[in-house]
Order: sequence, then C-alpha cells, then structure tokens
Amino acid sequence: MASFLEREAEETDPEDEPEAGQKEVFTSRALFILIMLLIAALFASYMLQHKKIQAVHETVLSIFAGMFAGLVIKLTEGTFIQNTVSFDYTFFFNLLLPPIILGAGYELHQGNFFRNIGTILTFAFAGTFISAIVLGLFLWLWTRIPLDGFKISFVEAISVGATLSATDPVTILAIFNTYKVDPKLYTIIFGESILNDAIAIVIFETAQQYRPDGPKGGSLSIASVFEAIGFFFLIFFGSLLIGVVVGIGTALVLKYTLVRKFPKIESCFIILIAYASYYFSNGVFMSGIVSLLFCGITLKHYAYYNMSRRSQLTTKYIFSVLAQLSENFIFIYLGLTLFTKTTLVFKPLFILITVIGICAARWAAVFPLSRAINWFIRYRAKRRGKEAADELPQSHQVMLFWAGLRGAVGVALAAGLTGPNGLALQATVLVVVVLTVIIFGGTTARMLEIMGIRTGVVEEIDSDDEFDIETASNGTYYKSAGNAVGYLPQRNGNAAALNKSGSRTNFDSYSSGNSHSPPIRPAAATSRANS
Repeated sequence: MASFLEREAEETDPEDEPEAGQKEVFTSRALFILIMLLIAALFASYMLQHKKIQAVHETVLSIFAGMFAGLVIKLTEGTFIQNTVSFDYTFFFNLLLPPIILGAGYELHQGNFFRNIGTILTFAFAGTFISAIVLGLFLWLWTRIPLDGFKISFVEAISVGATLSATDPVTILAIFNTYKVDPKLYTIIFGESILNDAIAIVIFETAQQYRPDGPKGGSLSIASVFEAIGFFFLIFFGSLLIGVVVGIGTALVLKYTLVRKFPKIESCFIILIAYASYYFSNGVFMSGIVSLLFCGITLKHYAYYNMSRRSQLTTKYIFSVLAQLSENFIFIYLGLTLFTKTTLVFKPLFILITVIGICAARWAAVFPLSRAINWFIRYRAKRRGKEAADELPQSHQVMLFWAGLRGAVGVALAAGLTGPNGLALQATVLVVVVLTVIIFGGTTARMLEIMGIRTGVVEEIDSDDEFDIETASNGTYYKSAGNAVGYLPQRNGNAAALNKSGSRTNFDSYSSGNSHSPPIRPAAATSRANS
C-alpha cells in the first residue's frame, strides 16, 4: 500500500498557517462540527428504526448532512477548518476502516460464509478483475474521442477502474443489516464486498507501477498481467495466514494462561492484538483488510470460548459500537469532502460517462459469472444423479448488480492518483461514490420489494444478545418475548441466577466455556448467606 499511502505535500502557504493557539481553537471547532453531525446521524438512525421508515436509509441522510455542513463551512470558515474536515486517506485506512472489518469478521455467520465460499471467491476475484478491466477500457476509449479535451493514459484508466471496481462493505453492511435480507444473498454480497477491496488494491498498485514515473516506467505487457495475478495470490493468502495465525495464537494464550481472571486486561489484550494484525500486515506490504477479517473470524471461532464471560460481552459490544460509529462517520466524511476539498477539478461529462461505465462493468461482472456458477452447480448435481435449483436466481442476480455501490475505499485509493489529471480523477471518483450511494443505496429497499427478496429474516437466536434485556418495575430482567434470562435481586444484596424457566440454577455452572470453573460454594456458606 506504499504507493498511495504516502502523504501528499501541503500546498498551502506557510504564512497562512494559524498560530498554535488559533490552530487548537480551529481544530476544536472542526471536531465539534464532526461530533454534532455524528450525533445527528445517530439520532436520525434511531428515528428511522423506531418509526420503521424504509423509504430512505440513514447512509443517504448522513451524506446529505455532510454535504450541507461542508457547504456551510466552505462559505463561512477559513481554509484550515476545510482542510481539517476533508477526507484524509491515512485517517480512513488506519482508524475508520479497521473497526468495520473487525466487527464484520467477529459477527460473521461462519456457516453461511464458508458454505458459499466458492461463489464469494468467484465474484471477489474474477468479478473485480472483470469490472476493473471493463471500466478502464471504457474510460480509455471514451477519452480517445476529442469532446471535452480530457485525455487519460491507459495506466490511469486502469487505475480508475481499480478504484471503482470494489463494492463498498460499509454501505452494504449498513443497509442489509437494517433490512435483515435473505441470509444467503447477504452473505454473498458481504463476502464479495469485503474481499474485493484487497483485489482492487492489488490491481491499483500494479497499474501504478507502470505509470511513466513509476518503478517499471510504462513497460506494460501481457507478462505483467500474470505477474499481477501471482502478486495478488501471494498477498491474499499471505494476509489470510497472518490473520489466522494471530487468531489461533491469541486463543492459545487465553487457554493456557489465567488472564481471564482479569477481564479488563483480557479485553484490552484481545482488542489490541486484533488491531496489531491489521497494522502488521499493512507494514509488510500485505492486505490488512484480509488479515483483520480472518483474524476476527478466528478469534470468534477459537478464542471466544476461552475468554471470561465479561470479556465475551465486552469485546462483542465494543466491536459493534466502534463499527457503528465508523460507518456513520464515513458517510458524513464523504459528504463533507465534496465541498471542503478545495483542490479538486470537476469534469461533469467525464463523471457522467464514468457512472455509465461502472454500470456496464458491474453488469459484465455479475450476470455472466452468475450464469457460469448456476451451470457449474447444475452440472455437478447432474453428475451425482441429482437435480439442483439455480444457485443464484434472477432476483439475486439483479440485487448483486444493484448492490454494486462504490465507497470510501475507492476515494482513499484515488488519493494515489497523481500527475496532470490526478485532481480531475480524484474528483470523479469522489462524485461517483457519492452518487452511487445516494442512487443505489437510497433505492435498495424498493428494489428488495420489487424483486420479492425476503427481508426481516432472523436465522437464529443469538445466545449472547444480553443487550436487548430490559428492566421491569419489580427489578426482574426479561426479554421482549417474555422469557426470563436475568436475575431477581434479593434484599440482602445477593442474587440467585435464573434459568429460562425461572428456577434457580446451581452455582457449579460457568458460562464462558472454560474448562476451569470457579470453585463450588460450600453448602453451609450458602445457607448462611440466604438466612
């Protein structure tokens, strides 16, 4: 990721920089604006869910709120605050993206994911490559036509194709989690959107090596394609190995130590190790996204049952909260940047052609591959003497196409586009991302209804979902369904655990899954405590 994570030099005049005291004041103003926008977005999310409004999604509202605030800042505030609230790709990759990926891996339904792993990898690998090449060729051929005087090189075209080939995991997770779509469709779209970020990054980095001032100086050939494919597989499986090793190593440490006796230290330990896998992978030129995803999957599968019960709930809740904050913040961030980024150069006709191009590229990546997957499933079933329905019916194919939203990962990658056309290409990617989220994201609920896809599906009851427990007036904790899962406080301050039938449970049971249970309380001490 070194090719696009190098910080651009500041183009502002040093004399225009505020003094230290003023800088602190301006920074506080910028942070206050961001926090208030985030509060407003979260409250809007609450109202939409509480009133069960599906006509508009919170992601669209967050983008519009960011755009409005960005316009106000541009008209009233100075350039320092504008630069402070503008999109910073290092901030995005290092602080905003990891919580979303980690939360997704930690809460992933592993059965569905690995049951559909073949379909997911087909769309993530082949689909992303097809999308990047088709869009790149489309834009390169368009700029050969001298209409608006804008001309880009083939390397630049493929680079833009790479930035806009990856579907956005942030938007997809936010929208599909809200509507609880069909688990199979959700898993395929989620898996593709998570994994194809790594493919897009590899395609982008490979293309950037062949720019005129790059390491290979424009010597692009057919051999370069095979080199890029090998480079990608090395990065993908190397990153996967890092994530799995870190997760299993953490599970072993938790199993063979007594750190579970100190839940606060244990929770900090787990969170820091998970983030360490992301930064280590990026530091050795691997994919932090893939490492963190599989680290989260491994932690939930192996380490989770070696944690204390308090750490189980703490890590699950913290990962969920951080992901929620990051998701809302990213959409606000994109809306703000549209007006506060002062160096962008907008090419309206080229932007329109790019929107058309990503639709064509998404079509080429979804429908032919879907037919190939359906044919393979039927062929395999026929060889076994069985009949098989389509793996991806037409309604699912249409939703796969419609879910091809572009997101902040593409904007962050576009920051690495330099040269005479760099600012125009960055502006194009930003506008296209905002438009796809507003158009496709804003109409997702309607498309789900039109295509007759199941929504509101709850596949299984989550045994760890203590966060839905509410308190009744008599002090008993219960769930909305009426099954008691909490405890009844006693006058003397002691509490007796209740099972689902309401009877007291034995004290020799331990819920964390550890083989080392706490000692059994003596009967005499128990009788004295209850007397």
